[in-house]
Amino acid sequence: MESLNSREGLFERIHWLIKLRWIAVVGVFLSVFFAVNVLKIPVPDIPLYTIALILGVYNLASLVHVNRSRANFPALANRIANTQISIDLFILASLVHFSGGIENPFIFYFIFHMIIASILLSRLAAFLQATLSVFLFSIVVASEYLGILPHYCLVGFVSSDLRNNAIHISGIAFVFVSTLYIAVYMATSISKRLREREASLKEVNTQLIQKDRIKSEYVLRVSHDIKEHLAAIQSCIEPVTGGITGQLNERQMNLLERADERAGKLMFFVKALLEVTRIKLSREIRMACFDFGDTLQDAINDVTPKAKNKNISIASSVEGTIHEIRGAREYIHEVITNLLANSIKYTPRNGKISVIVSDKGNSILIEIKDTGIGIPRAELPKVFDEFYRASNAREIEKDGTGLGLSIAKQVVERHNGKIWVESEEGKGTTFFITLPK
Repeated sequence: MESLNSREGLFERIHWLIKLRWIAVVGVFLSVFFAVNVLKIPVPDIPLYTIALILGVYNLASLVHVNRSRANFPALANRIANTQISIDLFILASLVHFSGGIENPFIFYFIFHMIIASILLSRLAAFLQATLSVFLFSIVVASEYLGILPHYCLVGFVSSDLRNNAIHISGIAFVFVSTLYIAVYMATSISKRLREREASLKEVNTQLIQKDRIKSEYVLRVSHDIKEHLAAIQSCIEPVTGGITGQLNERQMNLLERADERAGKLMFFVKALLEVTRIKLSREIRMACFDFGDTLQDAINDVTPKAKNKNISIASSVEGTIHEIRGAREYIHEVITNLLANSIKYTPRNGKISVIVSDKGNSILIEIKDTGIGIPRAELPKVFDEFYRASNAREIEKDGTGLGLSIAKQVVERHNGKIWVESEEGKGTTFFITLPK
Protein backbone atom coordinates (compact mmCIF):
# COMPACT_ATOMS: atom_id res chain seq x y z
CA MET A 1 0.00 0.00 0.00
CA GLU A 2 1.37 3.39 -0.94
CA SER A 3 2.21 5.94 1.73
CA LEU A 4 0.39 9.26 1.73
CA ASN A 5 3.79 10.95 1.69
CA SER A 6 5.13 8.95 -1.22
CA ARG A 7 5.84 10.58 -4.53
CA GLU A 8 2.96 9.01 -6.42
CA GLY A 9 0.51 9.54 -3.55
CA LEU A 10 1.21 13.27 -3.38
CA PHE A 11 1.26 13.56 -7.14
CA GLU A 12 -2.19 11.98 -7.42
CA ARG A 13 -3.60 14.20 -4.66
CA ILE A 14 -2.35 17.37 -6.34
CA HIS A 15 -3.98 16.16 -9.54
CA TRP A 16 -7.15 15.52 -7.58
CA LEU A 17 -7.06 19.16 -6.39
CA ILE A 18 -6.66 20.32 -10.00
CA LYS A 19 -9.67 18.23 -11.06
CA LEU A 20 -11.76 19.81 -8.28
CA ARG A 21 -10.71 23.22 -9.53
CA TRP A 22 -12.10 22.45 -12.99
CA ILE A 23 -15.42 21.67 -11.32
CA ALA A 24 -15.19 25.01 -9.51
CA VAL A 25 -14.61 26.88 -12.79
CA VAL A 26 -17.72 25.34 -14.34
CA GLY A 27 -19.67 25.91 -11.11
CA VAL A 28 -18.83 29.64 -11.04
CA PHE A 29 -19.91 30.15 -14.65
CA LEU A 30 -23.19 28.31 -14.11
CA SER A 31 -23.91 30.01 -10.75
CA VAL A 32 -23.35 33.49 -12.14
CA PHE A 33 -25.46 32.77 -15.21
CA PHE A 34 -28.28 31.35 -13.07
CA ALA A 35 -28.17 34.23 -10.57
CA VAL A 36 -28.21 36.93 -13.26
CA ASN A 37 -30.54 35.43 -15.85
CA VAL A 38 -32.92 33.32 -13.76
CA LEU A 39 -32.98 34.79 -10.26
CA LYS A 40 -32.40 38.33 -11.61
CA ILE A 41 -29.91 39.15 -8.84
CA PRO A 42 -27.87 42.21 -9.90
CA VAL A 43 -24.35 40.86 -9.35
CA PRO A 44 -21.48 42.21 -11.50
CA ASP A 45 -21.30 39.33 -13.93
CA ILE A 46 -18.33 40.61 -15.97
CA PRO A 47 -15.87 40.63 -13.00
CA LEU A 48 -17.17 37.23 -11.86
CA TYR A 49 -16.81 35.69 -15.32
CA THR A 50 -13.32 37.21 -15.53
CA ILE A 51 -12.30 35.67 -12.21
CA ALA A 52 -13.64 32.29 -13.36
CA LEU A 53 -11.63 32.62 -16.58
CA ILE A 54 -8.50 33.52 -14.60
CA LEU A 55 -9.12 30.49 -12.39
CA GLY A 56 -9.31 28.27 -15.47
CA VAL A 57 -6.08 29.65 -16.97
CA TYR A 58 -4.33 29.37 -13.62
CA ASN A 59 -5.51 25.77 -13.25
CA LEU A 60 -4.20 24.87 -16.70
CA ALA A 61 -0.84 26.43 -15.81
CA SER A 62 -0.85 24.47 -12.53
CA LEU A 63 -1.46 21.23 -14.43
CA VAL A 64 1.45 21.89 -16.79
CA HIS A 65 3.74 22.91 -13.91
CA VAL A 66 2.90 19.83 -11.82
CA ASN A 67 3.50 17.46 -14.75
CA ARG A 68 6.82 19.10 -15.58
CA SER A 69 7.89 18.98 -11.93
CA ARG A 70 7.18 15.26 -11.56
CA ALA A 71 10.85 14.29 -11.50
CA ASN A 72 11.50 16.58 -8.50
CA PHE A 73 8.05 16.18 -7.04
CA PRO A 74 8.93 14.93 -3.52
CA ALA A 75 11.00 18.03 -2.82
CA LEU A 76 8.44 20.44 -4.30
CA ALA A 77 5.18 18.75 -3.28
CA ASN A 78 4.47 20.68 -0.06
CA ARG A 79 5.43 23.99 -1.66
CA ILE A 80 3.19 23.34 -4.68
CA ALA A 81 0.24 22.33 -2.49
CA ASN A 82 0.65 25.32 -0.15
CA THR A 83 0.96 27.76 -3.05
CA GLN A 84 -2.04 26.41 -4.93
CA ILE A 85 -4.31 26.39 -1.87
CA SER A 86 -3.25 29.95 -0.97
CA ILE A 87 -4.01 31.19 -4.50
CA ASP A 88 -7.36 29.39 -4.35
CA LEU A 89 -8.21 31.25 -1.14
CA PHE A 90 -7.40 34.63 -2.73
CA ILE A 91 -9.57 33.79 -5.74
CA LEU A 92 -12.42 32.59 -3.51
CA ALA A 93 -12.20 35.81 -1.47
CA SER A 94 -12.45 37.83 -4.72
CA LEU A 95 -15.50 35.84 -5.81
CA VAL A 96 -17.14 36.40 -2.42
CA HIS A 97 -16.48 40.15 -2.62
CA PHE A 98 -18.10 40.53 -6.06
CA SER A 99 -21.08 38.36 -5.11
CA GLY A 100 -22.42 39.90 -1.91
CA GLY A 101 -19.63 39.65 0.65
CA ILE A 102 -21.12 38.86 4.07
CA GLU A 103 -24.49 38.18 2.41
CA ASN A 104 -23.11 35.35 0.27
CA PRO A 105 -23.68 31.88 1.80
CA PHE A 106 -20.82 30.58 -0.33
CA ILE A 107 -18.36 32.03 2.20
CA PHE A 108 -18.54 28.64 3.89
CA TYR A 109 -16.89 27.13 0.83
CA PHE A 110 -13.67 28.15 2.57
CA ILE A 111 -14.27 25.03 4.69
CA PHE A 112 -13.73 22.79 1.65
CA HIS A 113 -10.28 24.26 1.20
CA MET A 114 -9.50 23.65 4.84
CA ILE A 115 -10.41 19.98 4.47
CA ILE A 116 -8.24 19.75 1.34
CA ALA A 117 -5.37 21.48 3.17
CA SER A 118 -5.75 19.03 6.07
CA ILE A 119 -5.42 16.10 3.67
CA LEU A 120 -2.49 17.45 1.67
CA LEU A 121 -0.49 19.39 4.26
CA SER A 122 0.86 19.08 7.77
CA ARG A 123 -1.30 20.16 10.73
CA LEU A 124 0.68 23.41 11.16
CA ALA A 125 0.38 24.27 7.46
CA ALA A 126 -3.36 23.54 7.52
CA PHE A 127 -3.88 25.88 10.52
CA LEU A 128 -1.85 28.57 8.74
CA GLN A 129 -4.14 28.21 5.71
CA ALA A 130 -7.12 28.55 8.05
CA THR A 131 -5.58 31.73 9.44
CA LEU A 132 -5.10 33.05 5.88
CA SER A 133 -8.78 32.32 5.20
CA VAL A 134 -9.82 34.25 8.31
CA PHE A 135 -7.56 37.13 7.29
CA LEU A 136 -8.97 37.32 3.75
CA PHE A 137 -12.55 37.01 5.00
CA SER A 138 -11.93 39.78 7.54
CA ILE A 139 -10.34 42.07 4.93
CA VAL A 140 -13.32 41.68 2.55
CA VAL A 141 -15.98 42.16 5.25
CA ALA A 142 -14.18 45.03 7.03
CA SER A 143 -13.38 46.88 3.77
CA GLU A 144 -17.01 46.70 2.65
CA TYR A 145 -18.22 47.73 6.12
CA LEU A 146 -15.89 50.76 6.14
CA GLY A 147 -16.66 51.67 2.51
CA ILE A 148 -13.14 51.02 1.31
CA LEU A 149 -14.47 48.43 -1.14
CA PRO A 150 -17.86 48.67 -2.87
CA HIS A 151 -20.55 46.31 -1.65
CA TYR A 152 -22.64 44.37 -4.19
CA CYS A 153 -25.88 43.70 -2.38
CA LEU A 154 -27.72 40.50 -3.32
CA VAL A 155 -31.02 42.24 -3.95
CA GLY A 156 -33.75 39.65 -4.17
CA PHE A 157 -31.77 37.17 -2.15
CA VAL A 158 -31.60 39.15 1.12
CA SER A 159 -34.30 41.47 2.44
CA SER A 160 -31.89 44.30 3.29
CA ASP A 161 -28.28 45.41 2.94
CA LEU A 162 -26.38 43.48 5.63
CA ARG A 163 -22.91 44.92 5.21
CA ASN A 164 -23.56 47.59 7.91
CA ASN A 165 -25.34 45.23 10.29
CA ALA A 166 -22.66 44.79 12.97
CA ILE A 167 -24.61 42.14 14.91
CA HIS A 168 -25.12 40.01 11.78
CA ILE A 169 -21.48 40.43 10.77
CA SER A 170 -20.26 39.50 14.26
CA GLY A 171 -22.45 36.40 14.39
CA ILE A 172 -21.45 35.17 10.94
CA ALA A 173 -17.78 35.93 11.65
CA PHE A 174 -17.85 33.95 14.91
CA VAL A 175 -19.48 30.92 13.26
CA PHE A 176 -17.19 31.19 10.22
CA VAL A 177 -13.93 31.42 12.16
CA SER A 178 -14.80 28.75 14.73
CA THR A 179 -16.03 26.39 12.00
CA LEU A 180 -12.80 26.80 10.02
CA TYR A 181 -10.53 25.98 12.94
CA ILE A 182 -12.72 23.13 14.20
CA ALA A 183 -12.84 21.66 10.67
CA VAL A 184 -9.05 21.82 10.40
CA TYR A 185 -8.58 20.22 13.81
CA MET A 186 -10.98 17.38 13.06
CA ALA A 187 -9.74 16.79 9.51
CA THR A 188 -6.05 16.81 10.49
CA SER A 189 -6.75 14.45 13.40
CA ILE A 190 -8.52 11.99 11.10
CA SER A 191 -5.84 12.42 8.44
CA LYS A 192 -3.09 11.76 11.00
CA ARG A 193 -4.76 8.55 12.18
CA LEU A 194 -5.23 7.38 8.60
CA ARG A 195 -1.57 8.06 7.83
CA GLU A 196 -0.45 6.14 10.89
CA ARG A 197 -2.75 3.25 10.00
CA GLU A 198 -1.55 3.30 6.41
CA ALA A 199 2.09 3.24 7.55
CA SER A 200 1.29 0.28 9.81
CA LEU A 201 -0.49 -1.58 7.01
CA LYS A 202 2.39 -0.84 4.64
CA GLU A 203 4.85 -2.35 7.12
CA VAL A 204 2.65 -5.44 7.55
CA ASN A 205 2.28 -5.74 3.77
CA THR A 206 6.05 -5.52 3.34
CA GLN A 207 6.51 -8.28 5.88
CA LEU A 208 3.91 -10.44 4.11
CA ILE A 209 5.64 -9.92 0.77
CA GLN A 210 8.97 -10.89 2.33
CA LYS A 211 7.47 -14.00 3.96
CA ASP A 212 5.80 -14.97 0.68
CA ARG A 213 9.14 -14.61 -1.07
CA ILE A 214 10.87 -16.78 1.54
CA LYS A 215 8.11 -19.38 1.13
CA SER A 216 8.46 -19.31 -2.64
CA GLU A 217 12.25 -19.67 -2.44
CA TYR A 218 11.80 -22.66 -0.14
CA VAL A 219 9.24 -24.23 -2.50
CA LEU A 220 11.63 -23.62 -5.41
CA ARG A 221 14.51 -25.40 -3.66
CA VAL A 222 12.38 -28.32 -2.46
CA SER A 223 10.64 -28.72 -5.84
CA HIS A 224 13.99 -28.70 -7.62
CA ASP A 225 15.30 -31.43 -5.32
CA ILE A 226 12.13 -33.50 -5.81
CA LYS A 227 12.47 -33.09 -9.59
CA GLU A 228 16.04 -34.42 -9.50
CA HIS A 229 15.04 -37.45 -7.44
CA LEU A 230 12.08 -38.16 -9.71
CA ALA A 231 14.32 -37.94 -12.76
CA ALA A 232 16.67 -40.43 -11.10
CA ILE A 233 13.76 -42.79 -10.35
CA GLN A 234 12.52 -42.59 -13.95
CA SER A 235 16.05 -43.19 -15.28
CA CYS A 236 16.16 -46.39 -13.21
CA ILE A 237 12.70 -47.61 -14.23
CA GLU A 238 13.07 -47.07 -17.98
CA PRO A 239 15.97 -49.53 -18.53
CA VAL A 240 14.14 -52.19 -16.52
CA THR A 241 10.87 -51.80 -18.47
CA GLY A 242 12.92 -51.75 -21.66
CA GLY A 243 14.27 -55.22 -20.89
CA ILE A 244 17.90 -54.21 -20.51
CA THR A 245 18.16 -55.92 -17.10
CA GLY A 246 16.38 -59.03 -18.24
CA GLN A 247 12.95 -60.33 -19.09
CA LEU A 248 10.10 -59.42 -16.69
CA ASN A 249 6.92 -61.31 -16.09
CA GLU A 250 3.55 -59.67 -16.72
CA ARG A 251 2.95 -58.76 -13.08
CA GLN A 252 6.38 -57.19 -12.65
CA MET A 253 5.99 -55.20 -15.87
CA ASN A 254 2.55 -53.98 -14.81
CA LEU A 255 3.83 -52.72 -11.45
CA LEU A 256 6.81 -50.94 -13.03
CA GLU A 257 4.64 -49.32 -15.73
CA ARG A 258 2.24 -48.05 -13.09
CA ALA A 259 5.17 -46.69 -11.07
CA ASP A 260 6.58 -45.01 -14.18
CA GLU A 261 3.18 -43.50 -15.01
CA ARG A 262 2.78 -42.11 -11.48
CA ALA A 263 6.33 -40.76 -11.51
CA GLY A 264 5.60 -39.04 -14.84
CA LYS A 265 2.47 -37.39 -13.47
CA LEU A 266 4.35 -36.27 -10.38
CA MET A 267 7.15 -34.88 -12.57
CA PHE A 268 4.56 -32.89 -14.54
CA PHE A 269 3.15 -31.46 -11.30
CA VAL A 270 6.61 -30.55 -9.97
CA LYS A 271 7.54 -28.83 -13.24
CA ALA A 272 4.35 -26.75 -13.08
CA LEU A 273 5.04 -25.84 -9.46
CA LEU A 274 8.61 -24.84 -10.36
CA GLU A 275 7.33 -22.72 -13.23
CA VAL A 276 4.78 -20.76 -11.19
CA THR A 277 7.32 -20.27 -8.39
CA ARG A 278 9.99 -19.02 -10.80
CA ILE A 279 7.55 -16.53 -12.29
CA LYS A 280 6.61 -15.24 -8.83
CA LEU A 281 10.26 -14.86 -7.81
CA SER A 282 11.59 -13.40 -11.06
CA ARG A 283 11.77 -9.61 -10.97
CA GLU A 284 11.84 -9.31 -14.75
CA ILE A 285 10.81 -11.34 -17.78
CA ARG A 286 12.97 -10.94 -20.88
CA MET A 287 10.87 -9.36 -23.58
CA ALA A 288 11.37 -8.75 -27.28
CA CYS A 289 9.27 -8.11 -30.38
CA PHE A 290 7.79 -11.21 -32.04
CA ASP A 291 5.13 -12.07 -34.59
CA PHE A 292 1.99 -12.93 -32.65
CA GLY A 293 0.27 -14.65 -35.58
CA ASP A 294 3.13 -17.14 -35.93
CA THR A 295 3.16 -17.77 -32.16
CA LEU A 296 -0.58 -18.47 -32.16
CA GLN A 297 -0.24 -20.85 -35.10
CA ASP A 298 2.60 -22.71 -33.35
CA ALA A 299 0.41 -23.13 -30.24
CA ILE A 300 -2.48 -24.46 -32.37
CA ASN A 301 -0.13 -26.88 -34.15
CA ASP A 302 1.09 -28.19 -30.79
CA VAL A 303 -2.42 -29.20 -29.67
CA THR A 304 -3.84 -30.26 -33.06
CA PRO A 305 -3.05 -33.98 -32.59
CA LYS A 306 -5.03 -34.07 -29.32
CA ALA A 307 -7.90 -32.20 -30.99
CA LYS A 308 -7.98 -34.66 -33.91
CA ASN A 309 -8.17 -37.61 -31.49
CA LYS A 310 -11.50 -36.20 -30.26
CA ASN A 311 -12.59 -34.84 -33.66
CA ILE A 312 -12.57 -31.28 -32.27
CA SER A 313 -12.17 -28.46 -34.78
CA ILE A 314 -9.99 -25.43 -34.02
CA ALA A 315 -10.68 -22.22 -35.98
CA SER A 316 -8.55 -19.08 -35.62
CA SER A 317 -8.86 -15.49 -36.81
CA VAL A 318 -6.28 -12.72 -36.38
CA GLU A 319 -7.13 -9.14 -37.37
CA GLY A 320 -4.96 -8.01 -40.26
CA THR A 321 -3.49 -5.01 -38.41
CA ILE A 322 -1.90 -7.24 -35.77
CA HIS A 323 1.70 -8.14 -36.51
CA GLU A 324 4.49 -7.84 -33.97
CA ILE A 325 3.94 -7.30 -30.26
CA ARG A 326 6.46 -6.96 -27.46
CA GLY A 327 6.62 -9.66 -24.81
CA ALA A 328 8.15 -12.94 -23.72
CA ARG A 329 7.29 -15.18 -26.68
CA GLU A 330 7.89 -18.48 -24.86
CA TYR A 331 5.59 -17.54 -22.00
CA ILE A 332 2.82 -16.24 -24.27
CA HIS A 333 3.10 -19.40 -26.38
CA GLU A 334 2.82 -21.55 -23.24
CA VAL A 335 -0.24 -19.65 -21.97
CA ILE A 336 -2.14 -20.05 -25.24
CA THR A 337 -1.09 -23.69 -25.57
CA ASN A 338 -2.29 -24.48 -22.02
CA LEU A 339 -5.63 -22.74 -22.55
CA LEU A 340 -6.17 -24.62 -25.82
CA ALA A 341 -5.17 -27.92 -24.17
CA ASN A 342 -7.67 -27.27 -21.37
CA SER A 343 -10.40 -26.55 -23.92
CA ILE A 344 -9.66 -29.82 -25.71
CA LYS A 345 -9.54 -31.78 -22.44
CA TYR A 346 -12.93 -30.53 -21.24
CA THR A 347 -14.76 -30.40 -24.57
CA PRO A 348 -16.71 -33.52 -25.61
CA ARG A 349 -16.02 -35.25 -28.92
CA ASN A 350 -17.02 -33.41 -32.12
CA GLY A 351 -16.85 -30.06 -30.29
CA LYS A 352 -15.54 -26.72 -31.52
CA ILE A 353 -12.85 -24.30 -30.37
CA SER A 354 -12.35 -20.83 -31.83
CA VAL A 355 -9.56 -18.30 -31.29
CA ILE A 356 -10.30 -14.70 -32.23
CA VAL A 357 -7.63 -11.99 -31.93
CA SER A 358 -8.79 -8.36 -32.25
CA ASP A 359 -6.86 -5.11 -32.53
CA LYS A 360 -7.76 -2.68 -29.72
CA GLY A 361 -5.35 0.12 -30.58
CA ASN A 362 -2.54 -0.08 -28.03
CA SER A 363 -3.42 -3.66 -27.11
CA ILE A 364 -4.77 -6.89 -28.54
CA LEU A 365 -7.72 -8.95 -27.29
CA ILE A 366 -7.51 -12.75 -27.46
CA GLU A 367 -10.70 -14.81 -27.12
CA ILE A 368 -10.45 -18.58 -26.74
CA LYS A 369 -13.95 -20.07 -26.88
CA ASP A 370 -15.00 -23.72 -26.62
CA THR A 371 -18.18 -25.78 -26.50
CA GLY A 372 -17.06 -27.74 -23.45
CA ILE A 373 -18.52 -28.58 -20.06
CA GLY A 374 -18.25 -25.00 -18.77
CA ILE A 375 -17.49 -23.86 -15.24
CA PRO A 376 -20.06 -23.59 -12.42
CA ARG A 377 -20.95 -19.92 -11.89
CA ALA A 378 -20.10 -20.00 -8.17
CA GLU A 379 -16.59 -21.29 -8.93
CA LEU A 380 -15.62 -18.72 -11.60
CA PRO A 381 -13.88 -16.32 -9.15
CA LYS A 382 -11.58 -19.14 -7.96
CA VAL A 383 -10.37 -20.62 -11.26
CA PHE A 384 -7.14 -18.57 -11.29
CA ASP A 385 -6.20 -19.54 -7.74
CA GLU A 386 -3.22 -21.86 -7.30
CA PHE A 387 -4.12 -25.57 -7.09
CA TYR A 388 -7.84 -24.88 -7.65
CA ARG A 389 -9.79 -27.08 -10.06
CA ALA A 390 -13.49 -26.79 -10.83
CA SER A 391 -15.66 -29.55 -9.39
CA ASN A 392 -16.93 -30.78 -12.77
CA ALA A 393 -13.35 -30.78 -14.13
CA ARG A 394 -12.24 -33.06 -11.28
CA GLU A 395 -14.99 -35.50 -12.17
CA ILE A 396 -13.73 -35.81 -15.76
CA GLU A 397 -9.99 -35.68 -15.08
CA LYS A 398 -8.88 -36.75 -11.61
CA ASP A 399 -5.21 -35.93 -12.21
CA GLY A 400 -4.34 -32.28 -12.57
CA THR A 401 -2.15 -29.66 -10.92
CA GLY A 402 -4.58 -26.75 -10.75
CA LEU A 403 -1.62 -24.52 -11.65
CA GLY A 404 -2.16 -23.92 -15.38
CA LEU A 405 -4.53 -20.97 -15.03
CA SER A 406 -2.50 -19.56 -12.15
CA ILE A 407 0.60 -19.57 -14.38
CA ALA A 408 -1.41 -17.93 -17.17
CA LYS A 409 -2.55 -15.17 -14.82
CA GLN A 410 1.00 -14.57 -13.56
CA VAL A 411 2.36 -14.33 -17.11
CA VAL A 412 -0.39 -12.04 -18.40
CA GLU A 413 -0.09 -9.68 -15.42
CA ARG A 414 3.69 -9.55 -15.85
CA HIS A 415 2.96 -8.24 -19.36
CA ASN A 416 0.65 -5.57 -17.85
CA GLY A 417 -2.30 -7.37 -19.39
CA LYS A 418 -5.54 -8.83 -18.04
CA ILE A 419 -7.12 -12.26 -18.16
CA TRP A 420 -10.69 -13.19 -17.27
CA VAL A 421 -13.23 -15.88 -18.01
CA GLU A 422 -16.91 -16.14 -18.89
CA SER A 423 -18.63 -19.50 -18.75
CA GLU A 424 -21.95 -21.26 -18.51
CA GLU A 425 -22.03 -24.79 -17.21
CA GLY A 426 -22.89 -27.24 -19.96
CA LYS A 427 -22.55 -24.66 -22.75
CA GLY A 428 -18.88 -23.77 -22.90
CA THR A 429 -16.20 -21.36 -21.71
CA THR A 430 -14.50 -18.27 -23.14
CA PHE A 431 -11.16 -16.99 -21.87
CA PHE A 432 -10.27 -13.37 -22.62
CA ILE A 433 -6.72 -11.98 -22.59
CA THR A 434 -5.62 -8.41 -23.27
CA LEU A 435 -1.93 -7.81 -23.99
CA PRO A 436 -0.27 -4.44 -24.68
CA LYS A 437 1.38 -4.28 -28.07
